[in-house]
Amino acid sequence: MFGTFVNTLAIIAGSLAGLVVKGGIPKAYMDTVMQAIGLAVILIGLKGAMGAEDLLLVIFSLAIGGVAGEFLRIEERLEHLGLWLERKLSRVGGDIAKGFVTASLLFCVGSMAIVGSLESGLTGNHQTLFAKSVLDGVSSIVFASTFGFGVMLSAGAVFLYQGLITVTASFIKPFLIPPVIAQMSAVGGLLIMAIGFNILEFKRIKVGNMLPAILVPLIYYMVSLLIPS
Repeated sequence: MFGTFVNTLAIIAGSLAGLVVKGGIPKAYMDTVMQAIGLAVILIGLKGAMGAEDLLLVIFSLAIGGVAGEFLRIEERLEHLGLWLERKLSRVGGDIAKGFVTASLLFCVGSMAIVGSLESGLTGNHQTLFAKSVLDGVSSIVFASTFGFGVMLSAGAVFLYQGLITVTASFIKPFLIPPVIAQMSAVGGLLIMAIGFNILEFKRIKVGNMLPAILVPLIYYMVSLLIPS
């Protein structure tokens, strides 16, 4: 949960800073900062991917996970959830509701939140959530300077959402032997790199549909335990 705590505090701190500089920040400055963060995210993903010991399993994990995610339409369902929340909460009216909706969608309905929370719960690696904390902190400055206090309320949504994923993932820790962790981290690293590419707007990659790939090495190991040697 440590990564989620840091992420929540970053949003609160960024929102407070945004309220202080209320009135907006030049877009050119924010574009440059976001590009820098995108490069850092790619580096974090690359470091995780370099730990792969079985490249064939990584390839099969991405392929099988991608097909499963496409079949389940994970990315599409996440987008629909965001639109549903926006319709429901926007009825309240005012900048507080708009700020809460906009920030919550950005901070929660995204692949980095899911990948980072899974890594945090499964392997104890908080790097992805730390990188997300920086990204969310900077974004909350911009949003709070425009929409006001509503952005800070999204910190609660982030804490509940990511915390639930982290705690749920921790129940499968008994199966996480070092080789499995290495393979899951490698797959997760590649997905983090894809998120970095999305931030830099190179080419839109449906990272959400590839999320099941992280669990394939774990499932492979659990199945292997059932097959007599």
